[in-house]
Amino acid sequence: MPGTSAHKNSAGKNSRKKNFASGDTAGKISGERNSADELALLRHAIRRRYGAAAQIENVVVPTLGGINRTLIFDLVEGAARRRLVSRQESQGAADSPFLPSSMQFRVMRIAHAHGVPVPEPVFEYEAADAMGSGYVSAFVEGETMPRKILRDAEFAVARERLTGQAGQTLALLHSIDPEELGFLEQVADSRDPLRAQRDRLDSYAEAHPAIELGLRWLERNRARAPRRTFLHGDFRTGNLMVGRDGLRAVLDWECCHIGSPAEDLGWLCTRSWRFGDNRRPVGGFGAREDLVDAYAGAGGGRIDPAELRYWEIFGLVRWAIYNVWQAHGHVFGQRRSVTFAACGRNTSLVEYDLLMTLRGPYD
Repeated sequence: MPGTSAHKNSAGKNSRKKNFASGDTAGKISGERNSADELALLRHAIRRRYGAAAQIENVVVPTLGGINRTLIFDLVEGAARRRLVSRQESQGAADSPFLPSSMQFRVMRIAHAHGVPVPEPVFEYEAADAMGSGYVSAFVEGETMPRKILRDAEFAVARERLTGQAGQTLALLHSIDPEELGFLEQVADSRDPLRAQRDRLDSYAEAHPAIELGLRWLERNRARAPRRTFLHGDFRTGNLMVGRDGLRAVLDWECCHIGSPAEDLGWLCTRSWRFGDNRRPVGGFGAREDLVDAYAGAGGGRIDPAELRYWEIFGLVRWAIYNVWQAHGHVFGQRRSVTFAACGRNTSLVEYDLLMTLRGPYD
């Protein structure tokens, strides 16, 4: 929230991968932290499920780990080898807007069962694993680094396909009966997404006039949802695993909730997720009209342009508040890191985009 690469935080949050080549010696973690204890716990969890002969090899720690601890490894059973991803919660925060990993795992299983391109959930950690909260999923080969996806020649074909694939994927996701995900109704964003943002901002006791203006505009122009659907909540460039052929998987299911389908589309179009290419408002790779057409053509229904704009503005407000949250955690010692400290500056950048967007066309 938060390449040729590997998986990303389900692997991880934005651009937290490097080239995960195999070739590390078995029993060694290659990355930011070498921990025999951690490796032993992972091996123990694997052998509890696959037997004493199961081995783990080529263990890699993705770069720039954030809220979650991620390990990518090979599960070896005799001649069979499978690349997997372990994701553990490494920072708990009472004010976190993210779903606990147990709920993420349930969501991913449901989405996977319905054919949504999501890394296959393999198993959830249990108390006997001593790994804390987390789960293991299948590894998906591809790239999530926005700059590479939006600029490198090797992804030229993918860029041509991504808008249509995004619209089709969202239509499939939104077709899942929300009653299958009734446990998400308890999430604050399901009850009232605008109230959820207001409560988060108020909890930090900081003055942010631009965000207040955005919240007021959203309240005065509340969009009426034509229906309530299952939402990914963070469907955007950086959370899409992309290969040369286009979209391969949707990652980071931490923000799922129930709400207006236009919210997911508006989030993808929010200016922050274009990574500098504002000529292509859909994630930096496409046009709104093409996204809306692909979504409708896949059975998602027609999204009104005014409703889409509402949720783009909502996206800027929400992203600004998320940056306030991360910076607040750094200043007061709950989540200290250079990355979270930089969110303080980033808040101002998002606030500027919000004010300019409220003025009128800003593409």
